[in-house]
Amino acid sequence: MAGSTFGKKFKVMTWGESHGQALGVVIDGCPAGLMLNEDDIQKYLDLRKPGQNKYATQRNEDDKVEILSGIFQGKTTGTPISLIIYNKSQRSSDYSEIASYYRPGHADYTFDIKYGFRDYRGGGRSSGRETTARVAAGAIALKLLGLFGVEFTTYAKQIGPFEINMDNFDKSNISEDLLRMPDKETSLKAQEYLDKVRAEKDSVGGIIECRIDGVYPGLGDPVFDKLDARLAYAIMSIGAVKGIEFGEGFNVANLKGSENNDEFYINKDVSNKSFDLIKDVSKKTNHSGGVLGGMSDGSTIVFRCAIKPTPSIAKEQRTINKNGEDITVSIKGRHDPIIVPRAVVVVEAMAALTILDAMLENMGTTVQM
Repeated sequence: MAGSTFGKKFKVMTWGESHGQALGVVIDGCPAGLMLNEDDIQKYLDLRKPGQNKYATQRNEDDKVEILSGIFQGKTTGTPISLIIYNKSQRSSDYSEIASYYRPGHADYTFDIKYGFRDYRGGGRSSGRETTARVAAGAIALKLLGLFGVEFTTYAKQIGPFEINMDNFDKSNISEDLLRMPDKETSLKAQEYLDKVRAEKDSVGGIIECRIDGVYPGLGDPVFDKLDARLAYAIMSIGAVKGIEFGEGFNVANLKGSENNDEFYINKDVSNKSFDLIKDVSKKTNHSGGVLGGMSDGSTIVFRCAIKPTPSIAKEQRTINKNGEDITVSIKGRHDPIIVPRAVVVVEAMAALTILDAMLENMGTTVQM
């Protein structure tokens, strides 16, 4: 089975299944000399782990990470870093019934068609639990990017029909909020809505927004390896993501060129001074979302992705079994009524892996000093 490796210079390969003994990741290409310990990684895993509140699956996993290689005396050695997270609360018996039919909204059917078998215990490699390893790798990328002054602000922009009011934006509320929203008022309304949907044995989707500051201009390539294309590839690889847009996104269809273009200006008086193409240029607006022609333009990179409702629901649904019979099912087990809050850090991790990989690759594009 191919497709478990990501990146060119900063390469990660995830492994493991939802109900296997463990999950993990091997990272190749991390520069030597980075101060790194398990706490640096654990703080991000804690944002993704299950059982945090009533809006997350009650599977009781502590998701404790162990570093197996690539670290000596508290610093990276430049050799592959191997991380492992053991599964401790898998209940495969919850899924024994599922082995006989295909769950709506899951990869059961397509997995069976492609490989001739499937791991029905939580979905195996198709499970959202695979993202645990991505977050572990992303934590290292985030620490490296922090040294270059790159900052991420990622949050739930919308839960079901409830979208945040940007006038109420409070970055500090993201880490405190049950739904990872920066608007407390909207979050409370969304929580009421979630409680109602949960009582109906159903689930909810939403939108995650990611803002990346401090990325210097010129990151990415102008044809197939456009920065926005690489970010889209990374984010769309997350199982629950069904769409992505940058800057104005699909709203560009409603705008004129004069409305959508970002006008440039010199952000300081450059008379009698040497002109710096990077430091002295700014944009009046950011409809492009920080990417022009597939390359970063120095402004904030902004994208949003749509997260589907959790497909495993207790509400009755129609499907077919492996005998070709039409049946009605009600899925049992421990499942999130909404994926969005725990997916926020997954989106941030994949974005960080993409930006770091592009940055390391970009270091060999010119001899200009």
